[in-house]
Amino acid sequence: MAHHTAPARADDAPGTARCRLSRMAPLLSLAGLVLIAVGLVGLLLPAVPGSPLIVLGIAAIAWADGFARIGAGTLLVVALLGLLSWATDAVAGVLGARTMGASRWGVIGGVVGLLAGLPFGLPGLIAGPAIGAAALEYYKDPDARRAAKAGLGIFIGFVVGTAAKFAIAVTMLGIAAWAYFAN
Repeated sequence: MAHHTAPARADDAPGTARCRLSRMAPLLSLAGLVLIAVGLVGLLLPAVPGSPLIVLGIAAIAWADGFARIGAGTLLVVALLGLLSWATDAVAGVLGARTMGASRWGVIGGVVGLLAGLPFGLPGLIAGPAIGAAALEYYKDPDARRAAKAGLGIFIGFVVGTAAKFAIAVTMLGIAAWAYFAN
């Protein structure tokens, strides 16, 4: 004779949203961890949106337990930090170039150099913008010293921007980990 017991809670019954979520939780957690890992790599690679992937990864982990540990307030803070990281990425190279006296041509050269450097991997991503900025700055005004300063400014902006993005990402992950393990 088969013995059937009722679920502990009515919403734990097969077919309910809570039951489906409990079966999806390990997959959501794994997807969240993968998104975070790819996001961390993406902080270095301009073709990969690092900060948004980290935010999505944290949201997936929060969703895995029904937002019981990482709630809406924590997700809002993490999302705002993600936006700050994205803005830092967008502005750092330009500010670095402008601080070192680059013209609009130098900034455009940095973008062209970034695109040209993509096929060369990380070295191309680091050196490409600096070389592009220096080349177009020199094309606009054949002053080697000014062109070199423009290239150096882009490079410094890249390094400072990358360091800031990593610091913001560590903060995002720290806030999420604190919320997850403190609850």
